[in-house]
Amino acid sequence: MPIKPLRKAVFPVGGLGTRFLPATKALPKEMLPVVDRPLIQYAVDEAIEAGIEQMIFVTGRGKSAIEDHFDIAYELETTMAHRGKSMELLHQTRLKPGAVAYVRQQEPMGLGHAVWCARDIVGDEPFAVLLADDFMVGQPGCLKQMVDAYMQVGGNMICAQEVPEDQTHMYGVITPGVRAGALTQVKGLVEKPKPGTAPSNLSVIGRYILQPEVMRVLETQQKGAGGEIQLTDAMARMIGDQPFHGLTFDGTRYDCGDKAGYVQANLAVAVGREDIGPAVRAFAVNLLR
Repeated sequence: MPIKPLRKAVFPVGGLGTRFLPATKALPKEMLPVVDRPLIQYAVDEAIEAGIEQMIFVTGRGKSAIEDHFDIAYELETTMAHRGKSMELLHQTRLKPGAVAYVRQQEPMGLGHAVWCARDIVGDEPFAVLLADDFMVGQPGCLKQMVDAYMQVGGNMICAQEVPEDQTHMYGVITPGVRAGALTQVKGLVEKPKPGTAPSNLSVIGRYILQPEVMRVLETQQKGAGGEIQLTDAMARMIGDQPFHGLTFDGTRYDCGDKAGYVQANLAVAVGREDIGPAVRAFAVNLLR
C-alpha cells in the first residue's frame, strides 16, 4: 500500500498557559517570543520546511493574537512602507489564503481532545501535530527529519528523546522494540508512568505524524492521566494495527512550557545570532563571573 504524503499539520494552541501567568493573562503562550519571533512562528516555519501545505490551529478563547499574527497588518505595513522600511520580516509571517484553518476547542480537555477537534479538516489524510512550546532547533528541522523517515516506513511516528530516569514520570514513555539508527519500533506507550515503572527512558516529545484512524479512536477515548483525554492513550491503542516508530531527533529541544527552559532557549538563540550574539555573550560572561 503506497505511503500517503503529508500535507496537513495540527497546532493545538488552546491551552491556558497558567505556568507563565501573569504574562499569559492576555497573551497566548504560543506568542511568547524567543528573541524576536513567537514560538508559534518557529513551529509553522518548521512545518513549511517539511512540506506542509495546510496549517490547522485548534484555538480557544483569547487566542485571536495568533490569527492576527499570520494575517496582513494593513496599518503597520502602510506605515512602514511610507517610512521606507523593509517589510520582509512581516511578509514572512503571512500564510496564504486557503493554507490556514482555525477551529475552536471549547473546553480544555487535553491534547487528545484538541487533536480530535480538527477531525473534519484533517479528513481521511495522515497529518502532523506540533506543540509550539517544544522548541526544536536542528538542521534540518525536527518535522523534516520525521517526514523523511515516514516516507520510508509509513504508519505513525513520534519524536523521541532520551530523558533522565528521574524525569520519565513527566512524559509519555515508549516501550521500545527493534532499533535501527535513529528509528525505534514502538511496542507500547505509557502516559506519565509512576516513578520507577517506566519501560524505558525514551520520552515522547511534541511532534507526531499520525494516520487518520486515530480520530476514530479518540472518538471513544476515555479520560486518562490528569483527568484529560490523552493523545498518548489513543496512539497506544493503534499499536499493532499499523507501523509505529519513534525517531530520535538530531538536534536540541528546549522545553518552553517551563520558565527555565524558555530562558535557556532565548539565551541559546541570542548568542547564535550574528546581530546580537557578541553583545549577549559578553553580558552573560560578565554576569556569571
